[in-house]
Amino acid sequence: MKKSIQFAVARLVVLALASLLMAVNYRTFVEWGGLYPAGATGLSMLLQRVLQRLSDAAGFGWTVPFSLINFALNAIPVWIGFRFIGRRFTLYSLYVIFLTGFFTDILPVDTLTSFVPANDLMRLKTDPFVTSLFGGVSFGFGMALCLRWNATTGGTDFIAIYLSEQKGRETWNIIFAINAAILLAGGFVFGWTGALYSIVYQFVSLQVIHLMYRAYQYQTLLIVTNQPKRICEAIHRLSHHGATVIDAHGSYLGHKTSLVYSVVAADDTSRIYAICKKIDKAAFVNTISTSRVIGRFYMRPRD
Repeated sequence: MKKSIQFAVARLVVLALASLLMAVNYRTFVEWGGLYPAGATGLSMLLQRVLQRLSDAAGFGWTVPFSLINFALNAIPVWIGFRFIGRRFTLYSLYVIFLTGFFTDILPVDTLTSFVPANDLMRLKTDPFVTSLFGGVSFGFGMALCLRWNATTGGTDFIAIYLSEQKGRETWNIIFAINAAILLAGGFVFGWTGALYSIVYQFVSLQVIHLMYRAYQYQTLLIVTNQPKRICEAIHRLSHHGATVIDAHGSYLGHKTSLVYSVVAADDTSRIYAICKKIDKAAFVNTISTSRVIGRFYMRPRD
């Protein structure tokens, strides 16, 4: 009970720090470069800028809160999360959505003024390529923290998870189409410089997430061993995945051996490799990146 409470508190703290990091990113790099993040956040910023322009043109001078637009756009995705993905996962994601919106609305545009030398700050504000690079890294890091602690920033993330886990459908084309539409709309309304550098921003952030969060990446294991039963038991114990044992023989010495075949999540690979070498020091392990798995494949529950 005590450990579960400590874990919950740690989770809330880490998610709050990730939300603050992403809010600083929005109020600095994204604002300076006129960039558009992916998904609902990018659409929220596009709508906020359009409404702000209309307000200024009408002479109202109203500042449209980012959080209100973001909450409205996340209404249906959050319902999908509660209904089909998991309530606890969705509640923590709502926590991230709320804090990110709150921090984004209260932080000043030049949040990094006190932490970055004046010359470097000017370079960041005036060089869109440098802005998009640093922005992509910081956003990717914050997003990866959320994912590793079982939460998300909402929007298209809920839709992608729902289609992947519930419908078994690939989501890349759908997410790509949504992001492309946001960039095209931003380019037509506010100019193409920000839209084009947003591609760099999104690409860099995606690479950082890819490096830090590997739950949706798969590895095929081919293990030549004389201890197939123990290694299969270890794979199941560590990853909850099964394995197939194939009788084989070595071509050099002609000795009988076994080939253990299994597909596991990429973040389980290092632990499985270590236990395989502990069970059978002579085991030969080959790992192959797997782009797609069709069939029954165990996914860790989100709640």
